[in-house]
Amino acid sequence: MTPPPISRVRWTSALLLAVLAAGTVRAGRRLRAIPVLPVTPPAAADVPRPAGWRLLTARGVEPDAATFLAACAHAEAEGLRVLDLLPADLPAERALGLLRLVDPARYRWDRLGEGRGAGFAVLVAEEVLARAEVDPVGPRPDPAELLALTRRLKEYAADATGLAIAPGLSCGGPAEPGGPARVAELRAQGLPPGALAAAQLGGLALLAGAALRQGRWGAAAAGLYWLQPYLVLGGPGSPLRPAGLARATAARPLRSLGAALRTAAAAGRGGAGEDRAPDTARAAAYQAELASGTARFLEPRRPDCPWCGSGRLAVRVRVPDLLQGKPGLFTLEQCGECGHVFQNPRLTLEGLEFYYRDFYDGRGGEGAGAVFGRLGAAYRGRAEMLLPHADPGSWLDVGTGHGHFCNAARAVWPRTRFDGLDMGDGVRGAERRGWVETGYQGQFPEFASKLAGQYEVVSMYHYLEHTRDPLAELDAAAAVLAPGGFLTIELPDPESRMARLLGPVWLPWFQPQHQHLMPAANLREALADRGFTVLAEEHGPAHQGNDFFGAVALAATGLAPDPDRPWGPPATAGGRARAHAVRLAALPAFAGAAVLDALRTAAAHRTDGGNAYRMLARKDVS
Repeated sequence: MTPPPISRVRWTSALLLAVLAAGTVRAGRRLRAIPVLPVTPPAAADVPRPAGWRLLTARGVEPDAATFLAACAHAEAEGLRVLDLLPADLPAERALGLLRLVDPARYRWDRLGEGRGAGFAVLVAEEVLARAEVDPVGPRPDPAELLALTRRLKEYAADATGLAIAPGLSCGGPAEPGGPARVAELRAQGLPPGALAAAQLGGLALLAGAALRQGRWGAAAAGLYWLQPYLVLGGPGSPLRPAGLARATAARPLRSLGAALRTAAAAGRGGAGEDRAPDTARAAAYQAELASGTARFLEPRRPDCPWCGSGRLAVRVRVPDLLQGKPGLFTLEQCGECGHVFQNPRLTLEGLEFYYRDFYDGRGGEGAGAVFGRLGAAYRGRAEMLLPHADPGSWLDVGTGHGHFCNAARAVWPRTRFDGLDMGDGVRGAERRGWVETGYQGQFPEFASKLAGQYEVVSMYHYLEHTRDPLAELDAAAAVLAPGGFLTIELPDPESRMARLLGPVWLPWFQPQHQHLMPAANLREALADRGFTVLAEEHGPAHQGNDFFGAVALAATGLAPDPDRPWGPPATAGGRARAHAVRLAALPAFAGAAVLDALRTAAAHRTDGGNAYRMLARKDVS
């Protein structure tokens, strides 16, 4: 066997060394950016407890009064409503994991950032607990439950959540790394334990290979990984003092290997469906509903284009439900005259309810919320599109979902009143969290007369493509806007090159939810017909970098749907094993897809072309 070229070997080891060095420096900087609570004198324990605060602690953690008082004082001084407290003896790997997830300098101000913490103690304002409907009087949670609660509470204190190190707080004893407890904690944070364990095992194998085969560069990379806990946490200025840091550092490779193996085994026992236990009542309801088939979910096929009336139609794509794996086959046809793409035959109202159910709310609500929470850059770009044209006092976001855009847009427009409208229950949750001032639940055209002339801005971001009659939605927007108001829209672009390249696994087809996909020229014409003047149009900046990643995800779901989906056949051990194997085998494809998407996004911005477009129009003053 021919050995690899020396230059390639050195570059591989040098790259590993550079990545580890950068991670070590970043972890050290982040650690020192976390504020440290003062050690309050013992006399402070006699001071009455500040009103309006609750300290929630995991089982085995016993905070003293001085720590509570110091935490309250820090939170009030910084304007925080949720404060996660890091024990001074936080285990080394747990501390490094938290520092990988959280940038303390950005954490508070990242309105969409997920709530993160150590899982031992959280100080929360009582009004936040009330809005989140959390009862602070009950059994003390375990660390996984407290991590999940911290993640939830961040949503109710979007820009008022922080971290602090509490020198007087202790973890309450060491915990075994890896295994079922670690799996529960990762899942509580919305992280995939199986994939992370596989990645950790792959990284350890790569480091071992570098150390054995790539000389001093490989040994240096492996050595840096070995010493990383002490380098980050063991310096004289470190605010954390993990118990047994020297032993943990010396045994790190073996401990990491054992933890990854235990986590992988525990995740595997949990099945491909992660921690979702089969919902027998929901499954029985779905099976009863599907007993008569799915034909009633589709209307008769129409012979003409709903946009221009032409009868020149051709099938663009035919695809099953790759999003949830619900039964049915769906067809998108394209008009040969105007290029409009539409679902034909179209879903009935009953079909819409069936295929939307458990996607944005219910069973799939948490996953959908997590995806929307990672679109901060897109939300900011949408909000900033209005900067040269308006200073709005009122804004209605139609199709707001869980309210993520409104929450993020407050960073751009802090004095604007944001209201939201959506069919799903998520808009009510957005109102409780304070992400929207008022949430309207229902169909937009139904509110047109009630809200006539009340808003300076109406936004429809990835909404029109979901509607049964997009022209009626534009009529409603024209009615709701005040004269001179602004309508801003973002849509998938059916003329995207990626739609032709990826075919049925192009994510923006999004069947069966997307009913209409219209070329930009069609939308411009429809807006002009309704008395709007288009002020700006963006293609590259609206691109969503998920073409290849989405294609891999849809293909993997098509090969191995969630075995515990309540609308599918009863789950079997073989089905779970197959789904788990497909997801593990797809990890390299996901990694490659992420690289391709990054390259595609850069190209889309340079060429002003991508998979979506935005349009900003002003309602003419008559």
